[in-house]
Amino acid sequence: MVDRVLIVDDDASICKLLEKVMRSNDLEPTIAGSGREALDIIAAESFDLILIDVALGDMEGFDVIRKIRREGNNTPVIIVSGRNEDYDSLYGLSVGADDYITKPFRPLVLGAKAKALIRRSRSSVGKPEEAPGQIIRCGEFTYDSSMMRFFKGEEELQLSSREAALFLLFIKHPQQVFTKEMIYEQIWGDAVAVDDNTIMVYVNRLRSKIEDDRHNPAHIITVRGVGYRFVP
Repeated sequence: MVDRVLIVDDDASICKLLEKVMRSNDLEPTIAGSGREALDIIAAESFDLILIDVALGDMEGFDVIRKIRREGNNTPVIIVSGRNEDYDSLYGLSVGADDYITKPFRPLVLGAKAKALIRRSRSSVGKPEEAPGQIIRCGEFTYDSSMMRFFKGEEELQLSSREAALFLLFIKHPQQVFTKEMIYEQIWGDAVAVDDNTIMVYVNRLRSKIEDDRHNPAHIITVRGVGYRFVP
């Protein structure tokens, strides 16, 4: 059975490109040109993945994601957007998106991420408990998306926008190994010119705020020669 992907974008040329990328990865695409059309299709059909833009003309992609999550639809969602501000990616993840990719995107990377996300979604083992659009719980950590606040137990964590984006990426994908390229693309929007020092600085800053001992981290684990893994 072929996995199905719903593409939501009001730009016909982007839809054609995304459709081509999905078909080249043996995925069956369906096109929706607006938020309202997407909601109607989602109500009537099931999909294995949703690719959605933020600016849809009739509404924002954030609103579409928020609505389907509140209705209990847990279909994996990748936002594919021209917006590259930290706030947009952080907010997109907070309302229920699983990934955020900026335009112009690399077709091979998008195809690989789409298939990987579909595979991961088939198993809920080790996933954080999530109340869609409201609370994400992962071990002793909690993220309240309605207020965009992070907690360790009862203590609120004071994080910068990039620290928050990095931490949200980790807690939404516990135990997954993230390469430095993956982290740099997700947080800084570029996987071509990866700055190892920048990643290390932000990981150390985050460790200093969430670990009991940042020199002997129990949560953000270095995978030597590869990247990092988050352990709840």
